[in-house]
Amino acid sequence: MTKPIIGFIGLGIMGRPMAGHLINAGYSLVVRDVNQSAVDELVAKGAKAAASAKDIAVQSDVVVTMLPDSPDVENVALGEGGIIEGAAAGKIHIDMSSIAPASAVKVAKALGEKGMRCLDAPVSGGQVGAQNAALSIMVGGEKSLLDEVMPIFQAMGKTITHCGENGAGQIVKACNQIQVALNIAGMCEAFTLGAKAGVDPAVILQVLSGGYAQNRVMDVRGPKVIHGDFQPGFKSRFHFKDLNIILRTGEDHEVELPVTTTVHKLFAELLDSGGGDLDHTGLITVLERMAKHEARTKS
Repeated sequence: MTKPIIGFIGLGIMGRPMAGHLINAGYSLVVRDVNQSAVDELVAKGAKAAASAKDIAVQSDVVVTMLPDSPDVENVALGEGGIIEGAAAGKIHIDMSSIAPASAVKVAKALGEKGMRCLDAPVSGGQVGAQNAALSIMVGGEKSLLDEVMPIFQAMGKTITHCGENGAGQIVKACNQIQVALNIAGMCEAFTLGAKAGVDPAVILQVLSGGYAQNRVMDVRGPKVIHGDFQPGFKSRFHFKDLNIILRTGEDHEVELPVTTTVHKLFAELLDSGGGDLDHTGLITVLERMAKHEARTKS
């Protein structure tokens, strides 16, 4: 069976390795990004460059978008020179960005009126998951369409879950980002309190990792945090963006999110202090300033 031609828009810290996995899986790719060096890297691996999102849609059977925020997706999908101008019956749009559920529904509806079938499929796993083709992918849209494009998802991720109708993937991603943010905040508070009380953060990490407090954030980022390594696997400013989406979604559904609201304020302080490009575990620097103590040991 002939593989579909895939258009890939958004070759950032996540999109670039994801697109690379699709090339490695034997798909023909047409790519687009504002960063020309990212485009050149994929072209060197066999992809073809396109001049606009419209051109991507015209040349592709499946268009994948991996963009920073809701306005970016809406502009690329529905704006001038966008996917909608190259839409045709039978084509597929898969948005793998993390955006507002309402935006996902809006894009799916508008493209659907042009005959495109749409899935929202945000991911979890960060840069490491993208690089290792080990992402968790949360999919909203028709189950039959998910089944049709499953091999595309399997080239990029390990856990692919149908969550419901269009927008449901983004709802589940919002839930995921609540849990991750709270795990980060809890780990950072624990390290800061314990260290200021005189206990080595490495000991705290060892003990907490062996009991009920253990979690993936701690496993993956804990050792880096205690050595002051905040090279981003997922930038703080992107998690702050997700928290904004979460709070708006909570308002839309009349759900109070008091703990998330508190963590949102801490992330806002991190960004205000210039930490937006740090890994989201850079949140510990805010708690350290509040405690007037540096909890981390330096490598």
